[in-house]
Amino acid sequence: GTGAGGRGRGRGRSAARHTRGGRARRRMLPKPGAWMDTFRKILSVPMFLTAIALAWVLGGLTGVNGMATGLIVALALGVVLWALGRRQIRGAGNGVAWVLSLAIVIGGMWLVGGIEKPAATAASASGAQPFSEAKLADLRAQNKPVFAYFTADWCVTCKVNEKAAIETDAVRDAFAKGGVTVLVGDWTDGDPALGRFIERHNRAGVPLYLWYPAGASEPQVLPQLLTQGMLTGLTGGK
Repeated sequence: GTGAGGRGRGRGRSAARHTRGGRARRRMLPKPGAWMDTFRKILSVPMFLTAIALAWVLGGLTGVNGMATGLIVALALGVVLWALGRRQIRGAGNGVAWVLSLAIVIGGMWLVGGIEKPAATAASASGAQPFSEAKLADLRAQNKPVFAYFTADWCVTCKVNEKAAIETDAVRDAFAKGGVTVLVGDWTDGDPALGRFIERHNRAGVPLYLWYPAGASEPQVLPQLLTQGMLTGLTGGK
């Protein structure tokens, strides 16, 4: 009897401690209020930034027309989903709204897919030429130094390196004085042939930077983060 009573009292004290602990933890939680609506709006900022980035990539792939079409489709889908939410609040059926949403998505993909990709520019601020393995082989056969870089519109690191190093006046002048030919491979659309070339240099994707000194049999694979000094130093510049 004494043992059973002791165990009962022990369990009771343990339960009381857990109850007090639970209440204390609940008091530490923020109470519902206007801050929740503000917090929800703050969380929407990264979502809008993501949407802008995706629209930018779509524009790089399909041009202004493709980007505009994508934005119109996204707006139409947003309106339908908003209406769907309103119907759910009222307890109404939403089968038609789901069918309409699916039709908008499929139709939008068909429209964007049918838009021709704009022709790639043959040069950039760095004076680069479009990359091809045949062009690279021809330059190497002539014992010319080559800097080849591989980029994509959706690659943030690529764009930072291009603005901070590759496309600067200092690097362009150093390459011009050193007789360096710059080749650029655009992997925005995931070109399979370009992808295989990148893989042969032990990279899964972009960025990839290759330096071929004059007469060298193999390229030097440069770091993924570039500086002006690193590139000008390839030609003996400072």
